Amino acid sequence: MNSEELILNVEKALDEIRPFLQSDGGDINLLSIEEGKFVKVQLVGACTACSVNQMTLKSGVEMTIKKYAPQIERVINVE
Repeated sequence: MNSEELILNVEKALDEIRPFLQSDGGDINLLSIEEGKFVKVQLVGACTACSVNQMTLKSGVEMTIKKYAPQIERVINVE
């Protein structure tokens, strides 16, 4: 998968999870993909102050991204 396809797949994953975040008053933005295996995102809105945002990041966002782009090793939230 080339870098353009990787970005598209990560965006598809974020589009899948975005409605759940938006229903709670939050959202997520893709900042970058580094070395083809680390995704940097930014949780925004209500997600920034949410006490379970790290759980959301790991069990929701990271799992969904890995479904679309299995080579991704880690998703990092940049505050």
